[in-house]
Amino acid sequence: MESSEVPRIVVGVDGSPSSYAALLWADRHARTIGGAVEAIHVWDTPAARGWDGPTIEPLFDVEQARERFAQELRTVFPEGPPPGLTQHLVEGDPSDVLVRASEGAEVLVVGRRGRGGFARLVLGSVSQRCAQHAACPVVVVRQEDAPSR
Repeated sequence: MESSEVPRIVVGVDGSPSSYAALLWADRHARTIGGAVEAIHVWDTPAARGWDGPTIEPLFDVEQARERFAQELRTVFPEGPPPGLTQHLVEGDPSDVLVRASEGAEVLVVGRRGRGGFARLVLGSVSQRCAQHAACPVVVVRQEDAPSR
């Protein structure tokens, strides 16, 4: 990496408490190393996957995803996003999108969804696939790991 490049910290945000913790971790890490955070929210149209259900207007889906992402960022950063945070709203499979985004990144940060009991010991499918296939180191953050701002 050239000295003029700012380290990229890529983080997946899906509305879960562990993804909020991952976003806070990524922000803290970026401030520590002088990096920039790229928050990625991945959405999918049910019809694109062949799910049964009513036909949905694609523009409606993207508007809903955009509003959800904006709300998620307001939840994590009530005073507004930190300087240098870039936001990417991408349609597709979360694992595939995040693995592609990891190319050239300093680190990929994802949340881990625990569902209680033994399941808390197991990584979620997206975090597991990212850990296995990302082009950079991966940090998996539990909700309890959320740093104070």
